[in-house]
Amino acid sequence: MSSSWECADHGPVSALWSAVARPTGEAVRQLAGAPEGGVPLWSPLPLPGGWTLGGLGTATDPRTGVARATATAFGGPSPLGGPADLVVVAEEPGTGLGARVAGRPDVEPGDCAVGPPEAKVVAAGHLTALWRCDSADDRVAFVGEALGVWLWAVLWPPAAELVLLEHVELHDLRHDAHAQLDLPIGAPSPRLP
Repeated sequence: MSSSWECADHGPVSALWSAVARPTGEAVRQLAGAPEGGVPLWSPLPLPGGWTLGGLGTATDPRTGVARATATAFGGPSPLGGPADLVVVAEEPGTGLGARVAGRPDVEPGDCAVGPPEAKVVAAGHLTALWRCDSADDRVAFVGEALGVWLWAVLWPPAAELVLLEHVELHDLRHDAHAQLDLPIGAPSPRLP
């Protein structure tokens, strides 16, 4: 008998997804202050002009209380006009949250890290390569590795990938330097599962 959770599509998984219905500064501080270990809670800082936090969530191992994946959802203007959404996922391999947000049928990014990267961000002070990977047609997904776990950046619509051409710095909100940070809160994101 296994104590892991069972996904109808992917079999045994080690974590339970929980989204915060209305992200507040307090909710960010609570998730960021979760038990030691776990995975980063990423946020671009500073946020691109006009962008707001629209949601956050975690996939947490119910036995240990340690986050195995986190997601932060942001919304704002696309560089080409119109609205855009960005979901940043940090996850341990095999968790599957990033693939789910990307609209993939599997739990891993596959063999997308071939050739030169298509985008780069700064994550926790380090230049981080991101490769485009297969995703649903209404979005574009990039994946790389930061702090020893998968880093996914999923954007809607696909043309919003231009956001990644700007200088994007991802900061881990678990760090004390961000304890009093109040991100602008926007409308709840429809992009989190």
